[in-house]
Amino acid sequence: MWPFICQFIEKLFRETIEPAVRGANNHLSTFSFTKIDIGHQPLRINGVKVYTENVDKRQIILDLQISFVGNCEIDLEIKRYFCRAGVKSIQIHGTMRVILEPLIGDMPLIGALSLFFLRKPVSTFISFSTHFRVGLSDTIILDIISNYLVLPNRITVPLVSEVQIAQLRFPIPKGVLRIHFIEAQDLEGKDTYLKGIVKGKSDPYGIIRVGNQIFQSKVIKENLNPKWNEVYEALVYEHPGQELEIELFDEDPDKDDFLGRLFHVLTSIRADKDQANDGLSSALLILYLDSARNLPSIYEGNFGCGYLKERRASGLVFCENTTSLYRALFHNPLEFNPDGLKKAAVQKALKSGKKINSNPNPLVLLSVGHKAQESKIRYKTNEPVWEENFTFFVHNPKRQDLEVEVRDEQHQCSLGNFKLPLSQLLESEDLTMHQRFHLSNSGPNSTINMKIALRVLSLEKQARSPDHQHSAQVKRPSLSKDARKSSFKPQVPVSPTPDSNKPVPASPVTDSDKKTDTAEKSQPANASPQWPTDLSRSSSSLHASNFSYSPSHLSVKEPTPSIASDISLPIATQELRQRLRQLENGTTLGQSPLGQIQLTIRHSSQRNKLIVVVHSCRNLIAFSEEGSDPYVRMYLLPDKRRSGRRKTHVSKKTLNPVFDQIFDFSVSLPEVQRRTLDVAVKNSGGFLSKDKGLLGKLLIPLASEELAKGWTQW
Repeated sequence: MWPFICQFIEKLFRETIEPAVRGANNHLSTFSFTKIDIGHQPLRINGVKVYTENVDKRQIILDLQISFVGNCEIDLEIKRYFCRAGVKSIQIHGTMRVILEPLIGDMPLIGALSLFFLRKPVSTFISFSTHFRVGLSDTIILDIISNYLVLPNRITVPLVSEVQIAQLRFPIPKGVLRIHFIEAQDLEGKDTYLKGIVKGKSDPYGIIRVGNQIFQSKVIKENLNPKWNEVYEALVYEHPGQELEIELFDEDPDKDDFLGRLFHVLTSIRADKDQANDGLSSALLILYLDSARNLPSIYEGNFGCGYLKERRASGLVFCENTTSLYRALFHNPLEFNPDGLKKAAVQKALKSGKKINSNPNPLVLLSVGHKAQESKIRYKTNEPVWEENFTFFVHNPKRQDLEVEVRDEQHQCSLGNFKLPLSQLLESEDLTMHQRFHLSNSGPNSTINMKIALRVLSLEKQARSPDHQHSAQVKRPSLSKDARKSSFKPQVPVSPTPDSNKPVPASPVTDSDKKTDTAEKSQPANASPQWPTDLSRSSSSLHASNFSYSPSHLSVKEPTPSIASDISLPIATQELRQRLRQLENGTTLGQSPLGQIQLTIRHSSQRNKLIVVVHSCRNLIAFSEEGSDPYVRMYLLPDKRRSGRRKTHVSKKTLNPVFDQIFDFSVSLPEVQRRTLDVAVKNSGGFLSKDKGLLGKLLIPLASEELAKGWTQW
């Protein structure tokens, strides 16, 4: 099948991309592809995950671990400037989500196919060969991919008529993620003086990513415990699937130094109605820009010729000719009398004006308040089709307006505009308007087609029942003695379900382990948040309180989220409830209600490998009356390929298994300090057995200076 895919790609390059590049600019009129060879190395799919929970029955969701190492060869040439360039090899690795929806009762059973990356590809390397040494960095290539294939951008391939897939072109976000970026503690000092003899501090700042949405904090000068106190809002389109990524850097004049990285899967984040609308955005404006019709043509003439209404009625837009002597005659506006001009002046202007381009290069400027966004440019057309989505956070829909202006990119002049008060959306059915809007200061029949929806950020109120033990979560214990004596209460987080016809609920970032006892509730708003070191990829986690960046932090206690949602067997649920009840009463279990695992971790510089020794586990949860059949599975993130997986043997019918197995990962010390060790304890079960499941999971950051020495701990 790969040779036929290559034929399709070659046809796409020659019949679609090449004419588009030629028409984009006069300097590129001689642009052409001289050779297109995708290569014989096909795209590899290393793993497939199919979602079966929280999925609509009319859709199928798959996550594909793709890897493409292509020996392709693509050469291009611009003959006018004797410029030649080429691509020799491409490497792309990442997780692509494929959504098959809607499922229909007629062939081909699938209405459309949607493709996109949940986040930027893990690694992309492209080598260029050019006579002028024109190079593109990996960052530029990743940005290009993000503009087309990273959420919220996607490629939708319709398999049926347009009417059935119209809803796919107007995606409603699943929620809003509110990020309170407060502070950091005990950062590493990267600045040095006197050639490294004196070690100084750092100038930290943070970069926050959710999909292709990127936020950057301010820089705090010379501080290892910076306090930012900033708030960001990001849209979540896929839940589960999307991740929150936070990176800290030290600002330097030449190259910023890396301070640390944090990943958090959004599955474990729940809405908090106490912070839903705390003076920030109250609504979300979602806009689908479809197309425009009958836009005016562009002429270069004199603004003084004819009346404005007459020029617009002629379907023309005049661009000022600054060198015109006629324009220079009226330096003083008082000397110009428009009433003295006749209607025939428009015809005179047409004769004297120079026709630049019969069709404009339109783009659309959208603004709500101080926030403005810009569409892509459509070249040489007065009936452009954009098919783009835009979103705006709205503070007060009753007072704010949506301003839309269509402009010509080449001459920087307006082709028409209109203003829509958002209060009209509040009176519309389902808070949605889908129609053609007439443009002011444009041609007589100039219209723009848009679909606009307003979704209020709110939380659905749900009664909390003590029977919902599958959502129980255990708070991280405080370091103070008084907090240790306080009882822990399981929480049932509110999980609002979005609907296309109902307000989209907000999903503010609140740690699932915060605000559960009275000691924390009394903290001020600017208090330091208790960020967990182990970030579970599900609601299941082994207690990782003893694991930190170095053995010197062994006394720090970390959170222990519940794994009840991952356990469906009555025996396991019953034991989990019993352990949580004991934890509330403070009778047993200490800091590890879900069990513990003993590991030895060190990096061998001689072998250039990370060595992990899995010793044993204790106090695991029983999956049946006879106990569990546990084994340990490990990944060195972000590599989750099958070749990067490490597994121990299975210990039969025991809750305190002993493994004593050694595993290694081929990775250098600087690289491993940017990685995270993913450790999961699972129950094996037999073939086609229902006893398979997750006993616990934890993520261990490896950014420790003590990694070369190693440590052993529970």
